[in-house]
Amino acid sequence: MTQNDSKKLYASYPESSRGRLLKEPESKTRTCFQRDRDRIIHSVAFRRLQYKTQVFVYHEGDHFRTRLTHSLEVAQIARSLSRTLGINEDLAEGVALAHDLGHTPFGHAGEDAMHDVMEPFGGFDHNEQTFRIVTQLERRYADFNGLNLTWETLEGLAKHNGPVEGPNSREEYVPESMTKYCKNARDLELTSFASLEAQVAAIADDIAYNNHDIDDGIRAGLFTVDDLLPIPVVGDIFREVLKKYPNLETESLVHEAVRRLVDYMISDVLHETRTRLETANPKTVFDIRCQNRAMVAFSDQFRVAEKQLRAFLFERMYRHEKVKEMRKRVKQVVRNLFSHYSEHPEELPDYWRLEAGTKLTKRSARLIADYIAGMTDRYAFEQHRQIFNLDFEIK
Repeated sequence: MTQNDSKKLYASYPESSRGRLLKEPESKTRTCFQRDRDRIIHSVAFRRLQYKTQVFVYHEGDHFRTRLTHSLEVAQIARSLSRTLGINEDLAEGVALAHDLGHTPFGHAGEDAMHDVMEPFGGFDHNEQTFRIVTQLERRYADFNGLNLTWETLEGLAKHNGPVEGPNSREEYVPESMTKYCKNARDLELTSFASLEAQVAAIADDIAYNNHDIDDGIRAGLFTVDDLLPIPVVGDIFREVLKKYPNLETESLVHEAVRRLVDYMISDVLHETRTRLETANPKTVFDIRCQNRAMVAFSDQFRVAEKQLRAFLFERMYRHEKVKEMRKRVKQVVRNLFSHYSEHPEELPDYWRLEAGTKLTKRSARLIADYIAGMTDRYAFEQHRQIFNLDFEIK
């Protein structure tokens, strides 16, 4: 697992996996966690992430992050953390690569619009949608629907933000698809924390989006380097780079500072995680799951700085007039598509049309949401143009 640490008894080992829902012959060349990762990479949902956006819609520039590039960055950070901690890199990478499969087109704006139209039918959440994709919606294998992933990978995706139920849960509601799966198929133990590998994937997500939002926000002209200087840690690192390289052009300056900030966050996580592990002294993976807090975390000191950074980005990036106007437009695209297919289910593609039936029910609404959520930005725009016979103006 690592060249730096001895074998960790609390790590996840493929030979101890709880296996797959549908039993399959083991691979002669790959562990079960490596096969999970490979199935995720080869899925249709993963390929679509190339044309699904984070904050900026695909047409706004080739250099902004997409869901695909974000997922690759998260996977790289997760592997680095796992290697240093001496835990399973393949499991952490698989969870990292799959964590955003359930996102709609147009980033969080698309998800907000989807949740609004689906509220009468149980709402919409991208984490739950990811779970639906890997357990139901991918339809490429002869023997099963979904990807038939191992228990450990599914657990990591279900508990991406921590326990889903119980006193340690931060979720507003328990996703219906997960509770049904736990009742009818396999118990994912939703009241406990996930493995260290899944926790690493979750915090790698935080590290990646904190830093690429800085990079993308400056690139888009939504704020400047000077605007970041008052923020603790972030401002300190930018000042260090400015002092050492006073004549560096902005693009290289930002890259150098973000590179150092990523390293700072990783080091902070490693120090805090090791401290928590030393205090808890877990002997098994079961011990990790039974803790009353996550073992992988930022320090309290950095959490203060991160909170200020997120508040800054929320105000200067997500609430920027340019972004707000685009959010308004793309949310209308999602609402229009859902309304149209609800009224005209006969216009859905063959599989979706047959499954949805002719009347709008909770089940048919969910199927329509599945179809729209699977669209890329450009496909959603194209469908909207064809259906409503107009070019939706996107500036």
